Amino acid sequence: MSENNSNHETEAPSASNLLKATVATLIGAIILLVLVVLPAEYGVDPTGFGNLTGLSDLAEEPYETVVFTDIIGGNEVVREVEIPLFGDPVPLPNPAVFQDQTEDARTISMTIELGAFEQTEIKTVLDEGKVIIYNWQVVDDKKVYFDFHGHEESFGPDFFVRYKERQEGLSKSSGSLTAPFYGEHGWLFFNINEEPISITLNVTGYYNEIIDYGIF
Repeated sequence: MSENNSNHETEAPSASNLLKATVATLIGAIILLVLVVLPAEYGVDPTGFGNLTGLSDLAEEPYETVVFTDIIGGNEVVREVEIPLFGDPVPLPNPAVFQDQTEDARTISMTIELGAFEQTEIKTVLDEGKVIIYNWQVVDDKKVYFDFHGHEESFGPDFFVRYKERQEGLSKSSGSLTAPFYGEHGWLFFNINEEPISITLNVTGYYNEIIDYGIF
């Protein structure tokens, strides 16, 4: 009795099958690159799959955004800044909001006497960016016309900026000013009453000097 020995041999893959497998692997790698790697690592999302699945968020730096108003010098500009979540300070869009001074602030209190329909100008001389705080009041609450303004000789005789004016008159006013340029910044007072008035003016800040132009 004879036994038949059958030899089972494994066939090597054909060149065609190898090519198909290589192409399939390459296509899979490209799909993985486009759908996963690019959105997650580089923030590139050509298909929108990264945004849909949240993968694009992984590529973003740890920042949050806040909006605030810069009001220095009356320049109200809305700016957006990125705040590091790890606690580093944010650079100020306008560093002039903080001013380190070498001298103490000056303070002056003065009384201004005006006869009927007389006027005067009181000016503070300020460097650009310097600040004053002021208040004034007419004794007995009588009203006076005033014009709070600023000018600088090198800009020409016709140049001035107006911060506040009341033609109908006021009995008191208070506020602050950050000088938008070097020059004289202050008040014109005009007595609109038929009798004399007395005005008290108080100024505190980093002014160079106070100029009293007298009665005219």
